[in-house]
Amino acid sequence: MSPFDIDAPRWDQSTFMGRLKHFANITDWRTVALSDQRLDEAKALVESCRAGSLPPGTTEEQLHYAKKLYDSAFHPDTGDRMNLIGRMSFQVPGGMAITGFMLQFYRTVPAVVFWQWVNQSFNALVNYTNRNAASPITPKQIGIAYATATSTALATAVGLNLYTKKAPPLVARWVPFVAVASANCVNVPMMRQQEILHGIAVTDENGNKLGQSKKAAAKGITQVVVSRITMAAPGMIFLPIMMQRMERYKFMQRITYLHGPIQVMLVGVFLVFMVPAACSLFPQRCSMAVSSLEPELRDSIVSRYGERVQQVYFNKGL
Repeated sequence: MSPFDIDAPRWDQSTFMGRLKHFANITDWRTVALSDQRLDEAKALVESCRAGSLPPGTTEEQLHYAKKLYDSAFHPDTGDRMNLIGRMSFQVPGGMAITGFMLQFYRTVPAVVFWQWVNQSFNALVNYTNRNAASPITPKQIGIAYATATSTALATAVGLNLYTKKAPPLVARWVPFVAVASANCVNVPMMRQQEILHGIAVTDENGNKLGQSKKAAAKGITQVVVSRITMAAPGMIFLPIMMQRMERYKFMQRITYLHGPIQVMLVGVFLVFMVPAACSLFPQRCSMAVSSLEPELRDSIVSRYGERVQQVYFNKGL
């Protein structure tokens, strides 16, 4: 057997700093440039390590890097390779482009409609990719979730865009953030509605399944919504203030054609830090006291295990 436990956390997941180091590692945007073949090689090495049959000469550094690629590109529940755009490591390049253009093109209704639609399409794919795979969702439910979230974003953005015509310019610049935050409150729960309706699989500390819990699903989804809004907030709140002040300078007034690219790059700077920070707000392996579960599930666990099981655990998704 291999003496190296590849699934043991490198950093303490019970602390924010430990989780920050972990997510900074697996959301590294540079990994999106790697080929599927390279990712599959990393997966093969991880699986070999789990099976206790490492190739001769394999170093610990190589194992750490293989696990980084595995965690960044393969779903934690199924082990399947996730689509490129839906990975958290794509949040920086994908999010910076979309958010930058949302912040730049906020004045006209057609531009607001187009970029909010693009953003919600991106978000829907991210939410589906990072769902808890133990709770399958049908194509019809995906369509309803996508349409509902997109409609919410468009209604919020267009309504506020018209309402703020006479408001100070800075207020209008914040409309995209309000629309994004509102849509996240709809998009994530709708895309993961199966978990809300039927519960999410909960286990003991050793991974033994104990049942399905709707309360655990609600807790996990709420944390994901908070994380997503936190991820977008700094760039979409502070960047409009920065741009409004910068646009007063004559050199900025001479390069209006570069305002869009400038905002894209600045959003990227924010996201490099905020993607791992927002993912780190809550543990990926979420826990919940048995006493807080639904009465039926709680009684079932108590009858089988007595006082030996005090906490249940589940994958909250990202």
